[in-house]
Amino acid sequence: MSANIDETLRQRILQFINEALAEDVGPGDFTSEATIPANKRDTARLLVKDVGVLAGVEMAKMIFLTVDPKAEFDQRMEDGDYMHVGDEAFYVTCNSRALLQAERLVLNTMQRMSGIATLANRYAFEVEDLPVKVLDTRKTTPNLRFLEKWAVRLGGAHNYRDGLYDRIMIKDNHIDAAGSITRAIEGVQAFFRENDMQLPITVEVRNLVELMEVLEVGKVDRIMLDNFELPLLREAVAHVGGRFETEASGGITLDSIRRVAETGVNFISVGALTHSAVSLDLSLKVMK
Repeated sequence: MSANIDETLRQRILQFINEALAEDVGPGDFTSEATIPANKRDTARLLVKDVGVLAGVEMAKMIFLTVDPKAEFDQRMEDGDYMHVGDEAFYVTCNSRALLQAERLVLNTMQRMSGIATLANRYAFEVEDLPVKVLDTRKTTPNLRFLEKWAVRLGGAHNYRDGLYDRIMIKDNHIDAAGSITRAIEGVQAFFRENDMQLPITVEVRNLVELMEVLEVGKVDRIMLDNFELPLLREAVAHVGGRFETEASGGITLDSIRRVAETGVNFISVGALTHSAVSLDLSLKVMK
């Protein structure tokens, strides 16, 4: 098992594989059953037809071993490798019917993951010499977040929170519903005391007035500076003065991320890593 896959992730992957196969195969792959002998075995190769960062090889191996525990997986490339047109990521030899059952699931998964890993890599590359981390967000495909965040890591960027449960993030709607930033922060602290718990706290601010309120109240770990123009962002970072972590968010592109990073923020969150990535072209072909 890859070092990238702990037991919790492994179980989530297996659950996903079984559910995805049930969706696609249903009561049976009748085309393969009608045309291919039950005991036939074939070898197929994963052919790269695009340029970018490869992701999902470990996933593919688990899929093939699920449909055929006797599958032989000859891995030629690693997750996170940079790939070029014509590269061969792996060869797999297994039961022919099982191979065709797994084909589309392997391709759909790897193409999506490779697209995300490639985009994450491009964002991370733009600021790799600066002391800033590029983060993903919760703007993911429902029930596929674990795959998409895995791909982000393979591309060299970083995961933010996994869900609503592992970090306090006080955003504009929380602030407006609570009545003010101060009330929202004090509410979180009261909640912690009542429930004997502690989580890191991020609070979003929309302008310098809200920033000053946070600086006065304190009791947070990170300040998210949302949709700040560059001059205001630079001024905001200076006001914080290292007392809290700073994060820039909102409409950040490949063209703008370096200028944002140069303001001195510690983190940049980019929803585009997952919601705007384009799948890369891969092909699984049976060897004649």
